[in-house]
Formats: sequence, C-alpha cells, structure tokens
Amino acid sequence: MTRAAGTGTALVTGASRGLGAVIARRLAANGHPVAVNYRASSEGARGVVADIRAAGGTAEAFAADVTEENAVADLIAEVTDRLGPVTALIVNATGPQPEQDPTAVTWENHLAQLAFFVKSPTLLMQAVLPGMRKRGGGRIIQIGSDAPERLQPEMSSYVAAKAAQHSLTECWARALGPYGITVNTVAPGWIPVERHAGASPESLAAYTSGVPLRRMGEPEDIAAAVAFLASPEASFVTGERIKVNGGHTLG
Repeated sequence: MTRAAGTGTALVTGASRGLGAVIARRLAANGHPVAVNYRASSEGARGVVADIRAAGGTAEAFAADVTEENAVADLIAEVTDRLGPVTALIVNATGPQPEQDPTAVTWENHLAQLAFFVKSPTLLMQAVLPGMRKRGGGRIIQIGSDAPERLQPEMSSYVAAKAAQHSLTECWARALGPYGITVNTVAPGWIPVERHAGASPESLAAYTSGVPLRRMGEPEDIAAAVAFLASPEASFVTGERIKVNGGHTLG
C-alpha cells in the first residue's frame, strides 16, 4: 500500500470492534498507519490489526483505558514511539448505555457517561495537542450521536453527555484553529453493530420506517465521513457536527 500524501498516524479509540474497527480499517486503506486502541478485547484488536496488515496497511494494537489520565499519557507516548506522531485522533470509545427512567437517574449514572464523552476526549485532546502544535496541524474527530435530536427520555444521561461532547468540539475548534488543528463531530444514527445483535426485526423495521432513505445505516457510512474529515480535502472544515443518519432527525 502506498501512503497517500498528507496522511499520518491515526489513533482510533475503542477500535477492537464495532464502528471503531471499521473506521480503523478505512483509515488504513487510505494510507494512515493506524493505532488500534482497546481496553479489554485484545483478541478483537489483534484481529483488526491482522485485517489491516493483510490488506497491505500498517497497524498496531494498544491497550489503554482512555478514561484514565495516566493511561492516556502512556498511550500517546507508546503510539508515537511505535508508529509516529498522532496526526488524526478519532475519539470513538464508549461504554454501556443503559436505559433508565429519568426520574431515577443518579449523578453516578451521569458521571459514567461523562467519563467517556467529556473526560476521555479532554484527556486525549490534551495529550495529542503538543505534537499537533509542533507539526502545525492535525485532526480531531469525535464520534457523537444524533441522540440530542431524538431526545429519548430513557437515555437522558447519554443524551446529555453526547450534547456536551459536541460542545467541546465547538470550543476546541475555536481554540485550536490557530494551530491548524480541525475539530469535528460525526453523529451517527442507529448503526447496528455487535452490541445490537439482539435487536428484533420489528425494532429494526420500526426505526427504518422513520428514515427518509428507508434503510439502516452501516458502519462503512460512518467510516466514510471520518475518512473525509481526516483527509486533506477537509482542511477548511472545523467545528461541524455531521449527522450520518439517512435524514432520520430532519425537522
């Protein structure tokens, strides 16, 4: 594989399965050396790395809990040592998203979501920032959600955290733009991946009926948007939230 002009190391958090795995493969196909981050599934991460290498790309697996400050610092140092400086950070890692009656949600429930969608992105941004500033540019791409438009009551803590996550994107876009760093959010709708294996045909059909394009989204749809934002063609796009949901939340 020939590395495309303008590509550099991409770090994809939570990339051992689901959206992260597909994003990692797509960025590798575009010429990025890819750091495949995982917290627990070493087997899954090794599989993603093997797929990338089999296709002629470059990838390594890196274990780290990206909600922990020391772990994030060590992760960025190790990725830089083994693959080179991170030029594209894709903030994808997530945790459980339980359904809860909003009248019973506790502060601890909120903190569990904020750890993934506010704390972790902040730690990661701060860790890659010195290197990006030194090189005069970079890409930070957050994987958000269209949940703030759908406003499902039983997902209130998740909705709040996802709304906060994009607010970070907008603030960072203003703060980091002078250094040539773009910051954007890709906001998927419901994209069935491994965690949705138990979804019933009825629930899939009900969701699809509300999508103007009349189909479920696929992980490749999200990966394509990320690949664009990580490319030289998106060098003048920052602070944006691109919904990739087939028009599901159109007014």
